[in-house]
Amino acid sequence: MGDALHKDCCKPTDVLAEFGPGVGLCGELRVFAGGERNVPLAERLANNPLLMAPMAGVTDSAYRMMARAAGADLAYSEMVSCAGLHYGGNGSWELTECAEGEPDLAVQLFGSKPELFAEAATGVAEHLGDKLALIDINMACPVPKVTKKGEGAALMETPEVAESLVRASVGALQGTGVPVTVKIRRGRRDGAEVAPEFAKRMEAAGAQAVAVHGRYATQFYTGCSDRGVVERVVEAVGIPVIGSGDVRSAADAVGMLTETGATAVMVARGSYGNPWIFAQAKQILAGLEPEPVSLVRRVEAFECHMRMLAATGAHLKRGRSLATWFLRGMPEAAYWRGRANECATLEEFLAVSAELKGAMAEAEIHD
Repeated sequence: MGDALHKDCCKPTDVLAEFGPGVGLCGELRVFAGGERNVPLAERLANNPLLMAPMAGVTDSAYRMMARAAGADLAYSEMVSCAGLHYGGNGSWELTECAEGEPDLAVQLFGSKPELFAEAATGVAEHLGDKLALIDINMACPVPKVTKKGEGAALMETPEVAESLVRASVGALQGTGVPVTVKIRRGRRDGAEVAPEFAKRMEAAGAQAVAVHGRYATQFYTGCSDRGVVERVVEAVGIPVIGSGDVRSAADAVGMLTETGATAVMVARGSYGNPWIFAQAKQILAGLEPEPVSLVRRVEAFECHMRMLAATGAHLKRGRSLATWFLRGMPEAAYWRGRANECATLEEFLAVSAELKGAMAEAEIHD
């Protein structure tokens, strides 16, 4: 059975309603901060601080809705090229789509030309309407094919260009109530921390919040993320700061908030195979012990996520990465990952999952 037929057979909301509660996910999704654009973003983030970070090739509609169902207060699109939107690339516009039942979306844009940012911000706002929670400008991506064009983290070395992008976006969205935010790193080059001063300039240009990843761009995703820079940015600006980097567990998420003074926290790779990280963080913040997640529940959540991929019309080969993440730590995990890597249809993925659950039952593995 093909992907298109699966999409016609069920809606993402139907999948969550039927399979979500059984794996600890909410069957209904709520709008970020009630969708109240007249409430300052600082207040909305303070009351809704757990954010699903943008990740290229990962945060499609299915991934975002799984995270929202598990307690994420807001989720971001994959980063979207302003040039791609300008030249009418279908792939770029598809990245800005909300699936049926997805309450709202933060769209992250990247580029280096203010006129294209103004055009993109206007177009995305018209396209999404009330479902656009905010526009975020990527000034953190370290990938060479991005930075060599003066985009992503390269903007941290050209703050005047970065300011022009913020001003152009803010101007384009004037009167819509849609805030503009930025995501930055500690700096572009190892040892040259510029984040606090850079963040002040972005605030002056009109950014309403700044997300800070505690690594230099030259580190990519290696080494350790420095929370100290998040704290230094908090001290430097008057707008909300969103901490990012090495948030691998619910305790990490809470620590980012309590140790740095950040208003909110972005969870990225820590959500791989672990959508419950958001709900667990909320439990810790409420003074409760986080609920553990059994191995069986993780397998069943993988099945739910696969059904979400099918319902949103996503390419089902993404399930191979999901299997790697959800099945991590399982008995004979390498074998089951190998089996999943041979799958291409929903039926094939679910058949492997059923075999795995059968093997776990025979081995009396429940936790």
